[in-house]
Formats: sequence, C-alpha cells, structure tokens
Amino acid sequence: MPHSNSTNSKTLNGTKLVTVFGGSGFVGRHVVRALAQRGYRVRVACRRPDLAGHLQPLGNVGQIHCVQANLRYRWSIDRAVEGSNVVVNLVGILAESGQQKFESLQARGAGWIAEAATAVGAKMIQISAIGADANSAADYSRTKALGEQLVREASPDAILVRPSIVFGPEDDFFNLFGAMARVAPVLPLIGGGNTKLQPVYVGDVAEAIALAVDGKVAAGTVLELGGPEVLTFRACLEKMLEVIERKRGFVSLPFGIAKAIGGLAQYAPGAPITPDQVEMLKSDNVVSESAESAGNTLIGLGISPQSIGSVLPNYMVRYRKHGQFEANRGL
Repeated sequence: MPHSNSTNSKTLNGTKLVTVFGGSGFVGRHVVRALAQRGYRVRVACRRPDLAGHLQPLGNVGQIHCVQANLRYRWSIDRAVEGSNVVVNLVGILAESGQQKFESLQARGAGWIAEAATAVGAKMIQISAIGADANSAADYSRTKALGEQLVREASPDAILVRPSIVFGPEDDFFNLFGAMARVAPVLPLIGGGNTKLQPVYVGDVAEAIALAVDGKVAAGTVLELGGPEVLTFRACLEKMLEVIERKRGFVSLPFGIAKAIGGLAQYAPGAPITPDQVEMLKSDNVVSESAESAGNTLIGLGISPQSIGSVLPNYMVRYRKHGQFEANRGL
C-alpha cells in the first residue's frame, strides 16, 4: 500500500495545513491518522472539539488541532478554513436528528465548505457516496448528489470520493448486526437480502483520501471505492456470523414492511433502521464499470483493498459468546 513516511516528506508536508471537516468521526479519525503520518498539520473542524481528544495521540505534539465549526453557520466554516492548503469534507449523517438535517449538512453545508476553500485558494476534496443520485427517493442519496453539484459549482477542480459501505472497528453496519445477533434468534433480510454491496475497509478509504491530498489524484477526478468482494446483503451477514461463531436464522422483510418498521423505529435513540435507509437498500451499492475502466478505484490508486475476512476478526470477536476467550473456553 502506498505510504509516505520519509523525513523529507514530513519536512515538506509539515508546512502544509489540511482542514478536515468531520475529522472526529468514524472515517475522520482514520483520515487524520493517515495525514498525520505523512507530516501534514491537521486542523479538525467539528461541532464538539471537547469530545475530540482521542485524535491527539494520532500525531506529534501540536500537529493536530481541533476547532469548532458547524455546517449550519457559514461564518464558522469560513473561520475554520483560514490558511488551509487543502480542505477535506467528511461530514455525513445516516439519519436526521434535531437540527442535523440532510439538506443543511450534506447539500448546503458541502457547498459552503467548497466556497470557503475556493476563497482561500485551497484544494477541495469532497467525500460523497456511491449511491449519490439526484433522482433518488432516499434523502441521503439525493442530498449527497446535490452536495456534489454545489461543490462542483464552487470548486470545479474538486476531487469527489464515493465509497461503498465502509466497515471498520467503529462501523455502524457489522457492529449493529453483531450486537443484534447476541440477543435475537433471527436477523432481518431487508428486501430479501439480495441488494449487492461492496464493503470497503475504512483504512483503505483513508489512504485514498490521503493520496488525493498528496496530489496523486488528478483534479476533478471522481473516485469510486469498493472492497475486493461484491456480496449480497445476506452474504455479508453470513460472513459476519462465521466470524462471531454464532448460528442465526434469517427472516425476509419485504421493503414495504421494513419501511413501516423503520417509520416507527426512527424515533428511538440510536435507531437501527429508518425508512430512508430501507429506500437506499433498493439499489445496489457497487463500483461502476466506468470507474473501473478509468482506473478511478482503490486498485487504480495502487491500493490493494482489504477483505471483510481479513479485518472483521480484529474487532468483531467481542460478539462471540465468550468474546476473545472463545477458543479457550473450558480451560
């Protein structure tokens, strides 16, 4: 996997400031680590800097700095990008909560970030999603596409990064179903579990973004990032169950019923499913043939994508009946 850690690289990159919006989240912490390892100064723009202390050990003293920014307030965005050489926007939500709305964060907020980046002469990198579609019935996918459009209008040379479903230690997919398998005798297959996914490891996504920051991705490129395997929703759950060594049945939920359940569940804290997420599962989430032919993928960047089987055992072991001591039970 390409990686730059030389003294010369650190000296050069140490003069460059990268501002990362959403840098304290799941994907963000891996992006911050990848940038810090390359020697960049990293400014993390997030709503709650007081809760982002976990980022400090990822770099040297003073290398990573957190500032307050809220995408609902343009002035905070302008302040956060001052002096930046590169701006990376990772902000995204899977469900609306309070004032955190799809339109304000994934669409208008993304456009404001791009405008602010252009104003200071910074390169813009926007993290979107493979499912981004202006005509989608899912608000998540529709606003991701609108965000891409607004970013392009403000920064025509912006690099767009579209990952498939991202997995890793803090993910909201395998961890959700792993926790469910602890207590439920069956797992739900939304829409029959036939939707095709191409899960991509968060570390590979971070490496691709870091390469874009390095200038190794052409301006205006649209990257599509997927893992080495295209699997159905059901196959993903079956692989997860193998790793956590649990046998569970499956119950097929037609999209209509799943959407009705999501309509009720969406109001619960940490809702496991929402109607919008059900809508998203009606479409496959895989890298397009055009991206593959153009080399705008992980492999095209020289990154060998890691598989589910090589990563899940590193963090899903806690969902086994006896946790990490499963193999030693009875001793």
